[in-house]
Amino acid sequence: MSAPNGHAQADHAPASGPPPMMLASGVLQVPAERIQELVVALEVPFDPSQIEWRVMNTTKNQQPPRGQVVPYANQRAYTDRLNALFTPAGWTRKYTIHTSANFERSKDQKVVAKVLITCELTIFGLGSHSATGEEWADDDNSCTAAEAQAFKRSCACFGLGRYLYYFTGTWVDLDDRKRPKSVPQLAGWATPAGWLEGLRPICARARKPSERTVAGNGDTGQHNGGASDRRNGILQEIEQMEQVVGKRMYRGLLKSVARVWNPKDIQDQAIQEKVLAHLQAAGRGLGRAEAARERAGQVAFAGVLGSLRLSSLNQVDNLKTLHEIVAALEAATRTEIR
Repeated sequence: MSAPNGHAQADHAPASGPPPMMLASGVLQVPAERIQELVVALEVPFDPSQIEWRVMNTTKNQQPPRGQVVPYANQRAYTDRLNALFTPAGWTRKYTIHTSANFERSKDQKVVAKVLITCELTIFGLGSHSATGEEWADDDNSCTAAEAQAFKRSCACFGLGRYLYYFTGTWVDLDDRKRPKSVPQLAGWATPAGWLEGLRPICARARKPSERTVAGNGDTGQHNGGASDRRNGILQEIEQMEQVVGKRMYRGLLKSVARVWNPKDIQDQAIQEKVLAHLQAAGRGLGRAEAARERAGQVAFAGVLGSLRLSSLNQVDNLKTLHEIVAALEAATRTEIR
């Protein structure tokens, strides 16, 4: 199922740089310096006017009631940025819908399924990323919510909207309908002007313990970056990589690098970063393998896999084997050229 790309908004000028070139194979090739400019432009925060606030947690038996709010952007802000940088013809997205088996929901013991929607976002010249969104099937807007979540997560793989993962919540007073009476003011780093000046969220590991502020149990306070913010951001990136490298490689690297099956079980941030680096290396390696496969041909590709007792790339679960496949395919390509 494909979706339209929305309407362009002229609040973000396209990055300048050398124009892209079309190869004989029909693949759009973008110069490296142009790619870097576009990636930097994608990472710029949204204008504050496009930011809304969602209540995530509320206090119990407290007057006035208080809630923990986090910022988010409507998916129209994401499509506007993509259209402004690449034009509506420069990117596309594709959705795939799945449903899970029924199971008991912990909060109310109701037996219900989940709607799972995968969004594959392609930016011509930059590549493709995919991510999955989910919502309970008994929600009237389950498909809409899961679709928006999947699209935003796939955008985050390109850097668009990723800065929002640094926020963990700010406690504010709520009205009788549990809506914020006021919303926090965005820090300078979370605005386009501040970001372009070089401001970035403060990481807790670079701050003194006395400077850290923790908000909890309805207390006033705001998480300003912090180690937990960074860990949550890394965790999101790790989880998104499953769609990039496939389940077998994803599980294999989690097991070999961190000795866990679920990335949420990794408590050490250094190990989280190591896992993410290995997964990103796997993503690059798989891209090289696919490119070499096209050049070497299916016969050579099947021969390389057969020598390793494999029938497909989906069976590879470690970087060593992936490196052997890439090296063998690229060697076969060079031999054929000579």
